[in-house]
Amino acid sequence: MTRDIIIAGGGRVGFHTAEVLAARDEKVTVVEQDEDRVEEIADAWIATVIQGDASDPDILEQAGIDDADTIAALTELTGLNLAVCLLATRLTDEIRTVARVDRETNETYDRFVDAVVYPESAGARVAANKTTGEVVQSLADVTGDVEILEISVAEGAPAAGRTLADVAFPAGTLVISGEDGNRISKPDTTLTPGRRYVVAVEPGVVDEVLQLMRG
Repeated sequence: MTRDIIIAGGGRVGFHTAEVLAARDEKVTVVEQDEDRVEEIADAWIATVIQGDASDPDILEQAGIDDADTIAALTELTGLNLAVCLLATRLTDEIRTVARVDRETNETYDRFVDAVVYPESAGARVAANKTTGEVVQSLADVTGDVEILEISVAEGAPAAGRTLADVAFPAGTLVISGEDGNRISKPDTTLTPGRRYVVAVEPGVVDEVLQLMRG
């Protein structure tokens, strides 16, 4: 399912997060104040980009806040990011909010936003995963380009209810854990809807694996 995501802040963190999300076929809109940065993002063709202040209600409405599933405020200013998220919750119901912070918070901001991102200890993949929610989650400590994902199998997905032996996963995929999380998967491991599985995936086949397990 494609999500509609607004990213406030098109700097290093926001830009690379937008890249990851766009590669996963999410619909991404970036709001950025700096004119030069707006041109760079537009030239990269990774997302719709709007020049303006994301703390301005009119700008958020222009970005499509009414239809957005998530807003990720990823500027360098913690206070601004929190303000953008709180404004978003006033403009629309049931939107997921993600805020970048400048230090580890020990859950200080959990009552204000759905998730926080501390980029100095987590890269763009982690920011992207927190932006989309918990159904697909990268582990923070990833070696090289291989992604280690925790994926919840969706009801009705092509792989749902089938054993690993019966699912044609692409080369570069390794399902690691069984459905109870306490043992290594085997060919007869069944991919049960609603259960989570740890999967190692090479970058080029992430979308195909997600399609099989999420639909």
